[in-house]
Amino acid sequence: MNPNGGEDQKASLEKKANECMQLSLDESEALLRIVIPARRPGESTFYENFALRGIRVDRVEPGLIVCTFKVPPRLTDRAGNLANGAIANLVDVVGSYVTYTGGLIRNVSVDISISYMSTAKLDDEVEITSKRLGQKGGYTGIMVLLRNKATGNIIAEGRHSMFRLHTAPKL
Repeated sequence: MNPNGGEDQKASLEKKANECMQLSLDESEALLRIVIPARRPGESTFYENFALRGIRVDRVEPGLIVCTFKVPPRLTDRAGNLANGAIANLVDVVGSYVTYTGGLIRNVSVDISISYMSTAKLDDEVEITSKRLGQKGGYTGIMVLLRNKATGNIIAEGRHSMFRLHTAPKL
């Protein structure tokens, strides 16, 4: 039995994977010809249209935002429930809204944790509450609660940590 058999097999698989990822000259030239048009001011992105369309802001106070969202078919899983990925996206986006102060200061997500408690079905109305828990220096702690508006059941509770960048990132 070859003691290096596992390593030889791994090297062979890596070589095959690298070969599959190599582009031909025609493929490389085709990629160079792709033009991605600039987004015009006020024009929505695919992401905004797909994941965020339908969020209604109901209440805004310093450190608090309350939104309502009706579960659309595009964000449901095979069982007809609001997909966990869509819930995570709502925790991220609505959680970040509570840190917005205007201007050029940017906040970046440092950590997100979510407890999934129950489900929301297609066409259920979900209330999303985002509350700033505290801020120290550039760090902000946020709690986001998703609740079924009709039943009052908690769908998910998220904790979102964000850090404020004091300068524009260098590219």
